[in-house]
Amino acid sequence: MRVAVVGVGAIGGWMAYKMALAGFEVSALARGATLAALREHGVRLRRGDEVGSCPIKASDNALALGKQDLVVLAVKGPALAAAAQAASALLGPDTIVLPAMNGVPWWFFEGLPGPFSGRRLATIDPAGQIDVALPAHHVIGCVVHAACTTSEPGVIVQRAGNGLIVGEPKGAGSARFDRVTEVLRRSGFDVEVSPRIQQAIWYKLWGNMTMNPISAITGATADRILDDPLVQAFILQVMAEASQIGDKIGCPITESGEDRNAVTRKLGAFKTSMLQDVEAGRPVELDVLLSAPREVAQWLGIETPAMDSLLGLSRLFARSRGLYLESGEDISASPA
Repeated sequence: MRVAVVGVGAIGGWMAYKMALAGFEVSALARGATLAALREHGVRLRRGDEVGSCPIKASDNALALGKQDLVVLAVKGPALAAAAQAASALLGPDTIVLPAMNGVPWWFFEGLPGPFSGRRLATIDPAGQIDVALPAHHVIGCVVHAACTTSEPGVIVQRAGNGLIVGEPKGAGSARFDRVTEVLRRSGFDVEVSPRIQQAIWYKLWGNMTMNPISAITGATADRILDDPLVQAFILQVMAEASQIGDKIGCPITESGEDRNAVTRKLGAFKTSMLQDVEAGRPVELDVLLSAPREVAQWLGIETPAMDSLLGLSRLFARSRGLYLESGEDISASPA
């Protein structure tokens, strides 16, 4: 299987390394310092004191990489539109797209039963350009459960976790799905198959849609956020609203917000990915975490005062620092 990874950052690099190590033909669509590092050193992965390296083909031109069997899309929300346009040349008629991203994806309602089946999210893909470049019928859904960072371009640090939850958007099995799960398992990932991948996506969103923006606004680590009783009460209000939305779209959450926060507390004093992005001066992915679920709530007629407040405050914070793309803006560069 020919595999291309679009966005060789923390998660994309981790996945590229493991698939290349397993012997698959892996290439990367990258640019700038990341492209230079991949060409010189291959993709490198650090676990503890051990550092491994795997050579992969890397280019900033999708046409040079050619049509692929599998495209792993591992960019953050603000880079999605540009990445989709850049990656479209990698797709043939039967190419599988595996988005390894946070938040609500552009294809979320593909195959999801109910009145919104197939509906496009204006907050994610307002003009439908992402779906034109990467049509939803190419997608197999994926939820990543791993903690990785980049210490320098092309060097990934794996801190914890090795899990991928995957599923067909329409829920049924398929020959192509079996091929993908076999590739992922042979690459050493802990693969869980979900009959309703949208529910797995919504559950992960439910856990990180609050901690990420609150940490970005305050600069606080997760332990300090959860130690403040007023902040934790506000988090639980947002989570209750998201749970109500999930019930209405066929993605119910049976766990309590308190229990989910207890799991987060066990992770200790860590910086969320959004706080790291703010500190590095990178755009923040608010729309996939907050704008999209709020849009769904509006479709349903559900009031979300706590979610609205969190979105408004975090969006204003990011705008004041030039870290949020205004409506109609785009990232013109190719994915890193």
